[in-house]
Amino acid sequence: MIPVWLARLRETLWGEHEALTRFQHDLRRAGRYLYALSRDLLDGQLSLRAMSLVYTTLLSLVPLLALTFSLLKGLGAHNALQPMLDRFLAPLGPQGHDLSRNIIAFVENIKVGVLGFVGVALLLYTVLSMIQKVEDSFNYTWRVAMRRRLGQRIGEYLSVLLIGPFAIFLALGLTASVMSSAFVAKLAAIEPMGAIIYVLGRLVPYLVIVGLFTFLYSFIPNTRVRFGAAFGGGLLAGFLWQSASLAFASFVANSTNYNAIYSGFAIVILGLIWLYLGWLILLVGCQLAYYLQNPERLTPTRIAPQMWGRSAELLGLQAVALVGRRFLAGEPPVTLDQLHRELPALPEHIERIVEVLLHHGVLAESGTGGRQLLPKRDLDSLTVAQLWQLLREGVDGRRGSGEAVALVDGLEAAFAQSGGRQTVREWLTAPKA
Repeated sequence: MIPVWLARLRETLWGEHEALTRFQHDLRRAGRYLYALSRDLLDGQLSLRAMSLVYTTLLSLVPLLALTFSLLKGLGAHNALQPMLDRFLAPLGPQGHDLSRNIIAFVENIKVGVLGFVGVALLLYTVLSMIQKVEDSFNYTWRVAMRRRLGQRIGEYLSVLLIGPFAIFLALGLTASVMSSAFVAKLAAIEPMGAIIYVLGRLVPYLVIVGLFTFLYSFIPNTRVRFGAAFGGGLLAGFLWQSASLAFASFVANSTNYNAIYSGFAIVILGLIWLYLGWLILLVGCQLAYYLQNPERLTPTRIAPQMWGRSAELLGLQAVALVGRRFLAGEPPVTLDQLHRELPALPEHIERIVEVLLHHGVLAESGTGGRQLLPKRDLDSLTVAQLWQLLREGVDGRRGSGEAVALVDGLEAAFAQSGGRQTVREWLTAPKA
């Protein structure tokens, strides 16, 4: 019989062994995420897209602020625009406040009401094109090939422009009102509530930034993003943002050489560098959100392997079969996310096949999200041979001429005269062997 003290010692050692094993597993998993993010940064694509967004920001900053200023002015909250801009440019030091004041003064001189229809249309186009660039960058990190439809794009982007500034102002305003209320002042006089309220007051800006990033990661990519993944990316991006803000402020304070060399242009160059870092941090957080939702994509290489002809044809037939059977059964349409889960292929390959099927009018998008798929052509009029040929053509459909093309045409014609004559409906409704 084992003594009690020996049994307890064994249980303690076994518990410590399990805890150590879990810790090692979590450490290895964190290392995989760190490796994937480092690999994507060294690849250079995120850096290039961040630089592209800096250029787009320079073109769209004044129209965006002018539109935001007009909306906030209608709500009587236009005075909150400069504090938000001051906070964004705070790492630039005292010159950042001067730059913010000059930008706001320039924006206040813009009279949106006298621009006319063409001027307002150009203003909206510039702002919407900036959000489109951000969506393209986010879609790249999420391996999404298709953009939102034009009508959906305009409606959702305008809703962000209308609600976003008001939501930020409301969050900051409510926080300031609560923290300055008499009830909170009485609580602050009682310890340890005073220390807790002080810490919460310091954490509010961090929480607002994390919440903003989480919303962007959930809303902008043209796919369904789970809240946990978006929040994880927002948490990392918020931490990196605050850390980079403090580090960059220290760098600016000690960069007297830049002022000596570039004189009045130093603030412009430093501002461009800060814009680049901000966009890069935003893209890194978006990349982490993708990996948190798709941990199976933490592979040694980011580039998806080439999809060969037979695999593409098989994947296209599987996609049409899944969409068609759901349609014939009267069930809800198949979403692109469901295709990702049910088809044995990489998301990039599924996106390309769906793009081919949409291009040839075999499938159509529906629903408010634009990610639901339905048959666009009558399944009784589309033969399996025609569907097969459309999948082989791809998007461009260029075939050329010559003996090889004639041979392939002959093989396709032979297939069309044999089993390919049946319609897609007959194929889908045929009893399974």
